[in-house]
Amino acid sequence: MGKEQLPADFVSRMQELLREESDDFFASYDMPRAQGLRLNLLKAERAAEPVRNILRDFRLSPVPWCGTGYYYDETVRPGKHPYHTAGLYYIQEPSAMSAVEMLDPQPGETILDLAAAPGGKTSHIASKMAGRGLLIANEIHPERARILSENVERMGISNAVVTSAAPDELSRRFPGCFDRIMLDAPCSGEGMFRKDPGAIDEWSPSHVELCVSRQWDIVQDACAMLKPGGTLAYSTCTFNEDENEKLVQRILDRYPELELRGMKRLWPHRERGEGHFVAVLVKSAEGASAAERVHAEAESKRGGKPKRGDKPSAERSALEAFKAWAEQDLPGHVLPPGAPLLFGDELYWLPAGEGWSWSEHQLRGLKILRAGLHLAHLKKNRIEPAHALAMASKPEQAARTVDLSPDSAEVSAYLRGETLSVPSEYKGWALVTTDGLPLGWGKSSGGQLKNHLPKGLRQFK
Repeated sequence: MGKEQLPADFVSRMQELLREESDDFFASYDMPRAQGLRLNLLKAERAAEPVRNILRDFRLSPVPWCGTGYYYDETVRPGKHPYHTAGLYYIQEPSAMSAVEMLDPQPGETILDLAAAPGGKTSHIASKMAGRGLLIANEIHPERARILSENVERMGISNAVVTSAAPDELSRRFPGCFDRIMLDAPCSGEGMFRKDPGAIDEWSPSHVELCVSRQWDIVQDACAMLKPGGTLAYSTCTFNEDENEKLVQRILDRYPELELRGMKRLWPHRERGEGHFVAVLVKSAEGASAAERVHAEAESKRGGKPKRGDKPSAERSALEAFKAWAEQDLPGHVLPPGAPLLFGDELYWLPAGEGWSWSEHQLRGLKILRAGLHLAHLKKNRIEPAHALAMASKPEQAARTVDLSPDSAEVSAYLRGETLSVPSEYKGWALVTTDGLPLGWGKSSGGQLKNHLPKGLRQFK
C-alpha cells in the first residue's frame, strides 16, 4: 500500500506529527503485518503439553509488552486448531495487548470493559482476574455484543456478565462502582489502515471530529463509574493527537481528581504491530467526582427495592436440581460467590464481586446477554448442562471424560456434531476434551456418546 493510496489530509497530519520519521512510517505500510495470539491463563496454566505444542507448531515468539502474547508464523492457521475451539488462546493484534497490561487488573476486583466487542481485552482482563471478582463486559451494538458473549463462553470465563447498553445507561446504574475500567474507545481507526484497508474509505477530518465528540461523551460516563482510588485505561487504535493526547488532557482539565499515571504509543515502524495508544489515569481516594455525586443523588431518590414475586423460590428450586445433577455428573464443581438467576428456562450463576452486591435497580431493564456462568437448560423434569459450563470446567471435576487427540479423526467428528464410541460402562454426561482442554458435552449410553456440541458451533470444513 503506497502513500498515494492514503487520504491526503491523513498524510499531511502524519508528516507534521512524525517529521523525519514519517518516511519510515509510510514505508511500514508495505511491510507484512504482525500476527498474534495471547494465551488464556484460565486454561494455559493447567495445559503444559498443549502450550508446548503450539510454541513448536505455530513457531511462536514473544510479544515484548505482554507476557502471555506471542507472534505466530503467518503460514499457520491457529484459528482452525481444536485448541482454539477449546479457548486455549485468543487471536489478537499484538499492539492491542498493551492496553490491559497497562490497566493491570487484579483478582477479586470489580472491573468494567465498557466497549468490549469482540472480546480480546475482556478475555485478557478475565485471564488476569483468575476467576475471582466481577467483570462486566459491555457492547452497545447487539450483533457485536453477541460475538462478545460467544468469546466469553469459549474462553471459559465464569465471572463475567455481558451487557448491551449505552454508556450513560450504565453510569446511571453503576456510579462509583468499579475498581478498574477499560475504555477501548471507538475511534477513527488510523492504526488499522494496514490491517483493514476498508478503514481508509471511512476516514476524513470530519470523521475524526465525530470520533472525538463521541469519545468525550463516553469518557464522562466512565469517570462517573470509577471508584475513588480506581484506575481507568483509555485506549484507541488511532494516531490522531485529537483522539489521544489532547483528549487525555481534556479529561485531566475536567476531572482534577484524576492523575495521569502512564501513557504509551505503539508505532508500526518501530514495533511489530499496528498503531495503538494507551493512557492510564487514577482517581484520587478522597471523595467522588461531581458527576458521580449527581448519579448517586438520583439513585438515592429511587426508593426501596421492588418485589420479585416467586422468582427467588423458582431459582432456588432450579439450583437444587442443578446441584443434584452435578453430584452425579460433575461432582468436583464448586460454585464461586454469587447467586442463581433464571432467564426463562435458562439457569445462570450471577457472579458477585468482593464487597459487591447487585441491586434490583442495576438488574431491572438492563439488557443482559450472559448473566455470568450459564449452568443449565431446564428441560421439564431434567437438567441439561450448558455448553458454557463445559468450557469453564476442568476434567478432574467430571465423573466421566472423553479425551481426544487434537489431530485425530475423532476430534474432527466431534466438532462436526457426530456420535462417538465410548466404553460400554459409561452412562451419563461426559466432558469431551482435547489434551485435557474442554470442547463440550456428550451424553453416553450403550457404548455411544451422543453429541451435545451446540449446532451453531459445529465445524463442517
